[in-house]
Amino acid sequence: MNFIVQLIVSALAVLISSYILPGVHIDGIVTAIIVAAVLAFLNAVIKPVMVILTIPITVVSFGLFLLIINALIIILTDKLIDGFRVDGFWWALLFSLVLSFVSSVLNGLQARSDRDE
Repeated sequence: MNFIVQLIVSALAVLISSYILPGVHIDGIVTAIIVAAVLAFLNAVIKPVMVILTIPITVVSFGLFLLIINALIIILTDKLIDGFRVDGFWWALLFSLVLSFVSSVLNGLQARSDRDE
């Protein structure tokens, strides 16, 4: 049940982030749920491999290369899902930052409501 709630919160964060950024386009709520699921899958499977392979450049860049990896994961999601479009690398990078912030806020609100119950 917790996974479904987390998926809905992530989909809401994807929708909010896409409304904030003009370079990111989502067709609808169902597409946002699919984007959230695909991002969760790619972050669980592909991202750890990319992080391990790029440890030297990540260390040299003081961890900033992880932002590049996040943008590449979003671009890969763009290629996999038809109703989701990112206009370029810089929009993907900005989307990853905004998505992270919005997700943090929504997860904080969710944790507060769970604690109040």
